[in-house]
Amino acid sequence: MVKIDKFAVVESGAEIGEGTEIGPFSYIGKDVKIGKNCKIGPNCVISGNTEIGNNNVFVSHAAVGGPPQDIGYKGEETRLLIGDNNIFREFVTINRATTKENKLTQIGSNCLLMAYVHIAHDCQVGNNIIFANNATLAGHVKVGSFSTVGALSAVHQFCTVGEHAFIGGGSILTRDVLPFVKTVGSRGEGKIFGINTIGLERKGFPKETIEALKSAYRILFNSKMLLTEALKVCEEKYGDVKEVAYLIKFIKESKRGIQR
Repeated sequence: MVKIDKFAVVESGAEIGEGTEIGPFSYIGKDVKIGKNCKIGPNCVISGNTEIGNNNVFVSHAAVGGPPQDIGYKGEETRLLIGDNNIFREFVTINRATTKENKLTQIGSNCLLMAYVHIAHDCQVGNNIIFANNATLAGHVKVGSFSTVGALSAVHQFCTVGEHAFIGGGSILTRDVLPFVKTVGSRGEGKIFGINTIGLERKGFPKETIEALKSAYRILFNSKMLLTEALKVCEEKYGDVKEVAYLIKFIKESKRGIQR
């Protein structure tokens, strides 16, 4: 059974899944699709061509699916896609895409977006990610699964954040953020502080994998070798460890350069 508060507005054409609840003074647009067992709290706005999966919680005052904040956008049809089991706290904002890539802003599953988080147009956000209060992604940012973005942090447009990355609070990052690594940025000058050992241990990574990542990190960033030379050494020594192989691939494919 769908429960819609008498003070909520659900436009004709919206699709609401079984077991979903919509609180007072919330607005659901005509092109919105919401899955099963979602909870939409009071004063939320869900608009545009937005599709939301199952078991998502919008606590209150969230605004998702609105048009991109891009002066080049002229009202074209674009989308926002949200997975399952996410929590969106107070005043979260997520924008639909522009037409400059694949016309899609996407949020994965099992994510926590704390109060005042902003996800801009065309962002691609993976699964099991935590965004602390006031974290902000500019347009076209990609964030790998199992990452953490600290409170009051901002990531520059077109940057990529690797899987299992940890971004410290108050960071301003203008380059790609390495996977598995702790990064803190100030005025765009991000610094890295080693492998996120505790985070990887909590997620069940084998000791051997963590040690391989730490050894690769030392070769890449603590030796006096050129980065190109250090990458070759890492491939020779640890290329058979998939996490190290991913780290090497990430560095090689970076388009904005890496925080280091």
